[in-house]
Amino acid sequence: MGTVIAIVLVFVGCCSNVVSLELLVREFPGCGNIVTFAQFLFIALEGFIFETKFGRKKPAIPVSNYVIMVTMFFTISVINNYALNFNIAMPLHMIFRSGSLIANMILGIIILKKRYSASKYLSIALVSAGIFICTIMSAKQVNVSSEGSEDQGFYAFIRWLIGIAMLTFALLMSARMGIFQETLYKQYGKHSKEALFYNHCLPLPGFLLLATDIYNHCIHFSQSTPVFIPVVGFSAPILWIYLLINVITQYVCIRGVFILTTECASLTVTLVVTLRKFLSLIFSIIYFQNPFTAWHWVGTAVVFLGTLLYTEVWSSVQAALRGADAKQQKKAE
Repeated sequence: MGTVIAIVLVFVGCCSNVVSLELLVREFPGCGNIVTFAQFLFIALEGFIFETKFGRKKPAIPVSNYVIMVTMFFTISVINNYALNFNIAMPLHMIFRSGSLIANMILGIIILKKRYSASKYLSIALVSAGIFICTIMSAKQVNVSSEGSEDQGFYAFIRWLIGIAMLTFALLMSARMGIFQETLYKQYGKHSKEALFYNHCLPLPGFLLLATDIYNHCIHFSQSTPVFIPVVGFSAPILWIYLLINVITQYVCIRGVFILTTECASLTVTLVVTLRKFLSLIFSIIYFQNPFTAWHWVGTAVVFLGTLLYTEVWSSVQAALRGADAKQQKKAE
């Protein structure tokens, strides 16, 4: 039951979070730092009060392990964003990040010595292929006007190769972080709320480097159009309302992900998160009224076929049918 609740939290929280983030970016582009800071601060405060009991509760997992996890997460985020400065187009960036399923499976085989059934390998390949198809087709629709603007020459090619290397490293590091989390939970037990707190509390000092930018955005947010809120009976700037919605939905989303990491293997968590990204892509197409081509339908069908294979729906149905036949045979005897 915990797994089902976690999956619901991931899909509802993360998909609705995309909507609130889009509303913020539409009103004020470049507000990423204040959004990230608000999310981390809210989750850290909630964990400090309800999980650590104002610091009185000692962590079940050593803080040194959380430092390693946070370092991995910070490195992945910085490299992924910085790679865009090396002639990496956004569509290629999205495609690389959607390849986390394959990376997770490869590292699981190498590090944890895991072995998967043939259906698992096929399902992961199908899910990844379906997402790649949809991403490429959407990128073509969005970036038609920029097709002829590629940099030429040997120097540009070298920069592109460096960007590809950075994305590859970030992809493998992300998969390694998932396996590290899985190993920690096997060793110390399941502590999703604790992990959620420390992963958002420890990075907070780093936002001091962005204090000026965050402060400037606070001023801009306060100057946005005020909107009356009937429930509380007063007006508030619209951007602060959007930010509050974004923070709450992000909490629901990330809480679901951390619960999922304690209930399932890292590959299953990666599959759920990847499917969430896929649904966000489909929602984005509908929201912006982009045409849904035949290739999008092909990608959708491939993704859901891969999902059915991974969850072994057919095996469950066949087992249920065999059980029903066995009962009927016993009754006949």
